[in-house]
Amino acid sequence: MRTVTALQPVIEKQAEDKFEVVLFLPEGEARQGEGGLRTQGYFKTSLEGKPLITVVTVVFNDEKFLEETILNIINQSYDNMEYIIIDGGSTDGTLDIIKKYEHVIDYWVSESDKGIYDAMNKGINLATGDWLNFMNSGDSFHSDIIIKKIFNNDIKEDVVFGKSISYHKEYQSLRYENFETERENWYLYKMPNHQATFIRKNIYKKLTYDLDFKYSSDTDYLRKVFNTSDFFESNEVISLFKLGGKSNYYGNFNTYKDILINSIKVDKKYVKPILKHTIKFILQKIFGHDKYLKYYIKYLVKN
Repeated sequence: MRTVTALQPVIEKQAEDKFEVVLFLPEGEARQGEGGLRTQGYFKTSLEGKPLITVVTVVFNDEKFLEETILNIINQSYDNMEYIIIDGGSTDGTLDIIKKYEHVIDYWVSESDKGIYDAMNKGINLATGDWLNFMNSGDSFHSDIIIKKIFNNDIKEDVVFGKSISYHKEYQSLRYENFETERENWYLYKMPNHQATFIRKNIYKKLTYDLDFKYSSDTDYLRKVFNTSDFFESNEVISLFKLGGKSNYYGNFNTYKDILINSIKVDKKYVKPILKHTIKFILQKIFGHDKYLKYYIKYLVKN
């Protein structure tokens, strides 16, 4: 049972904040509805020794995998969590699944948006927790005790991250297990998955996901965070990351526009990751998405 209160949280905005936290989003375009515990007058707050952890799920037309993600999150043993779902105006059965669980969702909204990173910015707007994690539809925490294991510690840093298992069908690989030996350069080339990362809310409030990056704004965002924040690396496997989402699928580009935008906007030291994404784009065009991911996983296992 989660700890709830009828008292609305006190929200303070600092001068440097780009986000002002809100409990309910103002109505956006083509809204299909909103709901959850907040709309019934129930809220969450941090407790002594138990910081409030906000988990946000972004989804659009993913009735196939959303319920699995919801169940994984609401069954976490850590008992001071708030859960927010941002739906981009789904037209399949996604909304029915959300409503099925709205008695354990703190807030959900379904309306049109400008893409996944616009939806993630909305999630930041709504988060009242001390820490924020994005666990988008199809992804999950590695175990039901992982949040409890991490936040049983007194964490001083602004970012906590750990390992992640990337998988596609029957193939899987453990990611980001060699940070200690690559400490000086790892953040230039391979970032932790955001599903395996918890960031303090005061950091999130100062940054927005750049909407010019259609498919890699999360990578751009994490580079900025890790370059300016103290971080703690956990030895735990935190998340399961399902390959095949938009952020790692370049096969649906109609043009090279996104790659060119990335090349123009990033610092010279990021040329290598941009070239890597360009190669991924070409290979997926040649071999097809599923076949490419099969060999990509095999490559990760060997390296």
